[in-house]
Amino acid sequence: MTTIATPRPWARRAVLADAVAPRLSPAARSAVLVVGGAALVGVCAQVSVHVPGTPVPVTAQTFAVLLVGAALGWRDAVLSMALYAVAGGLGVPWFAHAGSGWEVVTFGYVLGFVVAAAVVGRLAERGADRSPLRTAATMALGTALIYAVGVPWLAHAAHLSVGRAWALGARPFLVGDALKVLLAAGLLPAAWLALRRRG
Repeated sequence: MTTIATPRPWARRAVLADAVAPRLSPAARSAVLVVGGAALVGVCAQVSVHVPGTPVPVTAQTFAVLLVGAALGWRDAVLSMALYAVAGGLGVPWFAHAGSGWEVVTFGYVLGFVVAAAVVGRLAERGADRSPLRTAATMALGTALIYAVGVPWLAHAAHLSVGRAWALGARPFLVGDALKVLLAAGLLPAAWLALRRRG
């Protein structure tokens, strides 16, 4: 009697990074992707604009975090963002405005990057980055998770109420975040389409 295996509902599908350097061993490729993802976020953090009245700058790093999560899958994305957080905490000047250290009031957002990378990466492994609508929903969720960690941390570190921390550390950036979500919703499905055409 032949038994037909039922696919596991949370089985891993390919992510974009699976197409990178296929000749490398899995361990070597993972190392390259983890370091490369952290470096990308560090570079994008330097694309920052100070917003008067708030310690939280406008940066490109949140967009990079979401892309790293989707492209690498959850395990490598979490390792990448953990590397970014730990190295920055220890003194690597790749937080916004070439900052570093555990004591920065925006460090909660960096911790939120790890959470967002895990969730976005896992959803990408389920194909959530292959259509514009699903990609937009995934990126919006990732952004919300960054705020869910970053805003309470800001409130505690800067001695603010949660409402005031939201007003300073989230509300001014929502329009920009929406634009990042829309950009990702076009970019990631287009990357998958290009891979399908090439392969």
